[in-house]
Amino acid sequence: MGEITGAGLLSHVPTMVLPGKQRRELNEGREITLVTGLRRLRREVFETAAYDTVVVLDSHWATTVEFVVSAHARRAGLFTSDELPRGMRRMPYDYPGDPELAANIARSGPGRGTWITAVDDSCLPVHYATLNLWKFLGEGLPGKRWISIGVVQTGDMEDHLRLGRALADGIAATPGRRVLLIASGALSHTFWPLRELRDHESGDPSHVFSAGARAADRERIAWFKEGRHDRVLATMPEFARFRPEAGFSHYLMMAGALGESACTARARQYGEYENAIGTGQAHLWFDRPAAGWTAPSDLSDLSAPSASSGPSAPSEPARPSAPSGPSDIPVPHMPDPRES
Repeated sequence: MGEITGAGLLSHVPTMVLPGKQRRELNEGREITLVTGLRRLRREVFETAAYDTVVVLDSHWATTVEFVVSAHARRAGLFTSDELPRGMRRMPYDYPGDPELAANIARSGPGRGTWITAVDDSCLPVHYATLNLWKFLGEGLPGKRWISIGVVQTGDMEDHLRLGRALADGIAATPGRRVLLIASGALSHTFWPLRELRDHESGDPSHVFSAGARAADRERIAWFKEGRHDRVLATMPEFARFRPEAGFSHYLMMAGALGESACTARARQYGEYENAIGTGQAHLWFDRPAAGWTAPSDLSDLSAPSASSGPSAPSEPARPSAPSGPSDIPVPHMPDPRES
């Protein structure tokens, strides 16, 4: 029986794959902690943990009529982003996939009331929400398999939770498979308009698009550190006002696999909460509790969850001139960010 041994809500911002000099120029002379955080996460988890496969829940891969899971035996090539070709250009990648796990995930869809297709077409595109994290966490670790699952643009919260349930079933149906999940995407996700965004390239959170978005992000980071997935899920309608990336579907799929509101895993944060031209970014890692993802937790010092529990993020009027996705930050490309 397979098992999920760890999970993370991780940022994939293109700034991370710049060389150090350019990162510091964009960030007032300082390194962005999203980079140092991933380096530490690699050392503490990806280089040491017992796992076979990484499943990336990719917020940049949007399908329409069904969920799709990559089922290649191996993926290799050069990646140029159609969104940011100046910033991410001819990036090499080469990693094994996990066709057996992909097939089991797809077979688990009907039992959870959803549609999942496993695709091994060599022409199927790969997205930087997967590749940027593989560059930091997977490159140079031979034998570790990586597969991706996209979000569905016609799906709602329940659809993405169902995918997560099917994902957990597919993992359980794969004998001996030890899996790490990555929900690849941001928290709030509204960009500054084009004529303004170059004034907001610093990672300082004061540049996040609004005080309300900043407060909502920090509220959820605090809940994740407390293991309060129930609060995060109960307040999704409130969080939606601040346009989380892909509707926060990357997190919803992960939550569905970990037990949803019953999940009590507490987050460790790698790096600080940072801005990327208006969007809120953080790296949060969840180790599996010794007694399991839904093990009872001592929450006696916290109030009962509700749709309005916790400090409320201030409501702010929408700014219709600002785009909300799917990209992060347009910057020029230089190779090998992990060592810069």
